[in-house]
Amino acid sequence: MYKVFGDILSGNCYKIKLLMQFLDIEHEWVHVDILTSETHTEEFKRMNPNARIPVIELGDGKYLWESNAILNYLAESTEFLPQEKYKKAKVLQWQFFEQYSHEPYIATARYINKYLGLPKEREAEYHAKQIGGHKALSVMEKHLVENQFFLGASATIADISLYAYTHVADEGGFDLSEYVNIQRWFRDFESIPGYIKMTRGNA
Repeated sequence: MYKVFGDILSGNCYKIKLLMQFLDIEHEWVHVDILTSETHTEEFKRMNPNARIPVIELGDGKYLWESNAILNYLAESTEFLPQEKYKKAKVLQWQFFEQYSHEPYIATARYINKYLGLPKEREAEYHAKQIGGHKALSVMEKHLVENQFFLGASATIADISLYAYTHVADEGGFDLSEYVNIQRWFRDFESIPGYIKMTRGNA
């Protein structure tokens, strides 16, 4: 059985929980508190020398870290990861977009506000994240005008990657009310069988 080390309130960890729920993958969830430096113990760094969550224990002494790598591993040979070469590359395209053009703004602003309580010394950084975050949201909004999900009519791990932090972007100061297609996408995504909310009671 898989063992996942993470915090479900972290979007990167929530991604893993969502896919496991959608695919009904049996697993043990081990809560890790990043604010008390639990990722910086020698024991944790033996699993992930980069000292970040999530980490999944695969068995036989094997561990995997980086949320989108874990998603690709778990989704292999399922409906959440197309096998056709171009479609598979499109999934990766959106996952790279999420990590480089979306998460550094939306997730970081949320972390500063929700986890740190918007300390005065980080207010300028927090406000600076808004421009990049809205740029990413605009790219998503435009794409979803003609697409139900990010690869068309079926949800993939690309949707999971993007949903995790987007649906709580308001916690980082982003007003989503004008993004009508993103709001519609939320509703479609949340209708997938097995969907659970981002609450610690679901970990």
